[in-house]
Formats: sequence, structure tokens, C-alpha cells
Amino acid sequence: MTRSHHRPRIAICGMAIESSTFSPHRSGWEAFTLLRGNELVRRYPFLRDGTPLRREAEWVGVLRAGALPGGAVPTDVYESVRTQIGLALEAQGPFDGVLLDIHGAMSVLGYTDAEADLARSVRAAVGPDCLVSASMDLHGNVSRELATTVDLIACHRMAAHEDDDEARQRAATDLLHRIDGAGRPHKAWVQVPVLLPGERTSTRLEPAKGIYEDVARVGALDGVLDASLWGGYAWADEPRCRAAVVVTGDDPAVLTREAERLARRYWDARDEFGFVAPAGTYEECLAAVLASDARPFVLSDSGDNPMAGGAGDVTWTLARLLAEPAFAVPPEEGGRSGIYASLPDADAARTVADAGVGAVVEVRAGARFDDGPHGPVTLRGVVERVRRDDPVGGIVCVVAVGGLKVVLTERRRPYHLESDFTAIGLDPRGTDVVVVKIGNLETELFDMAEDWMLMLTPGGVDQDLLRLRHTNLGGPVHPFDPPQSFGDGPNLTPELL
Repeated sequence: MTRSHHRPRIAICGMAIESSTFSPHRSGWEAFTLLRGNELVRRYPFLRDGTPLRREAEWVGVLRAGALPGGAVPTDVYESVRTQIGLALEAQGPFDGVLLDIHGAMSVLGYTDAEADLARSVRAAVGPDCLVSASMDLHGNVSRELATTVDLIACHRMAAHEDDDEARQRAATDLLHRIDGAGRPHKAWVQVPVLLPGERTSTRLEPAKGIYEDVARVGALDGVLDASLWGGYAWADEPRCRAAVVVTGDDPAVLTREAERLARRYWDARDEFGFVAPAGTYEECLAAVLASDARPFVLSDSGDNPMAGGAGDVTWTLARLLAEPAFAVPPEEGGRSGIYASLPDADAARTVADAGVGAVVEVRAGARFDDGPHGPVTLRGVVERVRRDDPVGGIVCVVAVGGLKVVLTERRRPYHLESDFTAIGLDPRGTDVVVVKIGNLETELFDMAEDWMLMLTPGGVDQDLLRLRHTNLGGPVHPFDPPQSFGDGPNLTPELL
């Protein structure tokens, strides 16, 4: 086809969410932010005005729907976004390439491989000659169908995620290089029957640290365009959920050799992956806090981590904290100070906000979505802060219950940055214990904490995977199946796609 322009035209589109099939929460339209046009293009630092990549191509922001992690996506929401992307690609084309921005762990009601379905729809809209490059989270899942449908595929190499934009830039740069004349590369793909939570595969620690350094080394070899290793998403019950390796490039012998070696290394290390921090039950973690002088001592309420797909409103841990004698009175009366961030409940947040700062309130809150581990809790305390315009949480209130300050929000909201706390008048550095709904601490929290532990608590993203009772993995998959299920070991011979 003869084109009237000189620079390649590249579409940007996608749908990105990490969603747990074990959470009763549903990620509807209210969960998603839709970006189009230049607003979408400028979302990426490497494509902002004046950057080299921005000048090398005409980047067209078609549509990206992105959401905080949560529960499964309703069928109609996903299918509407898919249709909008397909129609826009057809209307705004033709394109030389597509940058497909996905997470890789989107669960959609009625589907078992949503990203592959989306990739098929994109391929149908742009035709067989257009190159498609997918950028993914390393906690996504790569089925054979997804790996086959796209031409290039890349993921992060750091967990906690500190290289999100670098991974997307790799996907965009590789796409441009192949459009320039090299064409479609080969892909060596292999799945590894291991499925572990991200908190066990942090690249801050061995063996993941060394394995991902090896991934980067492979990616720099002659004949290799990119090397990626996905750990998979542990809180969905779908056949595609497991680790995977894809090595992309032009030398099939090198690609297959290195993909198998990386897969073998991951499999051989399967029993060596430990939690990123000391982990224990609620009772063990609280005992450690009370015996420690570290301040702040951060505890991860990991089973309901909203940034992994938890409902965010599980009250199991908060109910216990509210009953702890250590927090019954504030520090000035001899108690301990604590922050609990956060508990979403729209009705309770509005009630507390309307009562106003200084009011004594009593409200029932939490467990509106996920009441399996524990029902709503009663908050009896003094309103210390009210904010009505938080861009993520909406109404945000701080209720002091003895020495414990409970952050109550209108909408689900993670607390990962020091500014998240100081914006509502809280001083996490000056607090004895900070309990956050997270797993692996994000960088700012990690740097701020004098000590921290991972609480093994119940919820939709329970770290004790066997408690969740997966039934649709199409096993055997470690650690769900006994060693004898694998015989002499899995077949880790890559398939050249």
C-alpha cells in the first residue's frame, strides 16, 4: 500500500487492569479511566512533546482503558471497550504499527483469556501486515494465543515495579525498529508450570534478582531483540495463569536455547522463592510490633491489597486492631499510635464528612463488597480530618479511635506515598505502626519503614494460595500439585512462533 506520509503511523490502545477472580468486587465503568488522542500519547514520558521517539513516528492515541486492580470486569464493559478500540482503529487507520498497552491479568466474566481476545480483535481491525507490540506487567499471563497474535511482546523486569515506563519504551522502540525494515521477528515461547504471588518473587531478593539480571543479559545478546519473563498472576483461576518466557529476535537457535535456559532456571528455583519480608500471622506481626522500638513499623495487610485485585474493604484486620488494648488509648495516655489505611465505604465516608471535624461519630463501615472474612466494623471515635476532593478516594476522612487513626474513603484508594498520608494531616514517620493494604511495599514506603512485616491475612489476594482453592489451572502447577505430578519434570522446550 502506498502511503502519503513519511513517518510511520503507530496506534496506541489497550485495556489494563489486574483483577482477582477470588474477589467478589466487580470492576465496572466507574473503575476505568478512558484516554484518547494526545492525552493518551502524552501519558508516556518517552512520547511527550520534543522526545526523540515522539518525533520518529506519528503516534495516534486511539483508546486506552485503565483501572486500579480490582475484581473481574463485567462482560458488557469489556466488550464495549473492545468494540470501541476496534472501530476506532478501522476508522483512523491505516497504521504501520500498534502499541498494545495491557496488563496481562485482566479477568473478564465469561472469558478465560481476555488479553488474547483483545489482541485478536486488534489484529482483525488493523490487518495482517500491521505490526503489533504488546507491553505488559511481569505479573501478567502469556498464553500461546496471545504470544502468537502479537508480533512483539515485552514486560517489566523489576518488582516492585520501578521500570513500568522503561518496559513500555522498549516495546515502542522495538516496534519502530521492526517497522523500519527488519519486519516480524521470531518468538521462542514457553510456559513454566509455576505460579507464585509477586511478594515471593521480588527482584530485590534472590533468586528473582539473579534470574531477572539474566533476562536482561539475554535481551542484549546478538540475534535477540528482547527477552521477557512473566511470573503470572496468582489470584485468578484460569488455565493461562503460570510463568512464561518469551525471547524475541532473528536467530532461532539462540532464541530457543536462551528461552529454555531461562525457563529451566525459573523452574529449578521454584522452592527457593521466599517472601520479600518477614511474614507471619496477625498475632505474630502484632507481637513483633509491640516488642520493637522501630518507628514506623509498617505492616502489610496483604490479603486485601487493592493494588493486587483485592476488594479493599475487608475488615478482618481492622476489627482486630480496634479490639487491641495497645491502641485503646492515645500515646499521651500510655497507648500506642497507629494508622490504618484504608477502608472504603461511600455511605460511611459521607456520614463522617457531614458530621465534620471534631464530631464524635459512630458508623458501621466496610465489608460492602467482601464480607467473607469479616462483616462491617463499628467505628466510634473523633473526626480529625475531612477531605472531599481526593482525586482517587473522593471523600477521605480520618477517624481517631483511641490511638488508632482509621482512614475512611468514599472509593478504593491505595496508600503508597508519604504524601498520601500528609495530605490528610497524618504523620506516618512519627507513628508507631502503619498498617497499609499492600503486599510488597512500594519504594517510598520501603524507604520510610524502619521495619516491616507481611501479614498473612485473608481476602481475595490471600498470600496462602492453597486457601483459595484454584480449580481451573489445567495443572499440574507448582505449588498446587504434589511433586510427583510432574514426573521427571515439565517439558520446557520452547515453541518457535
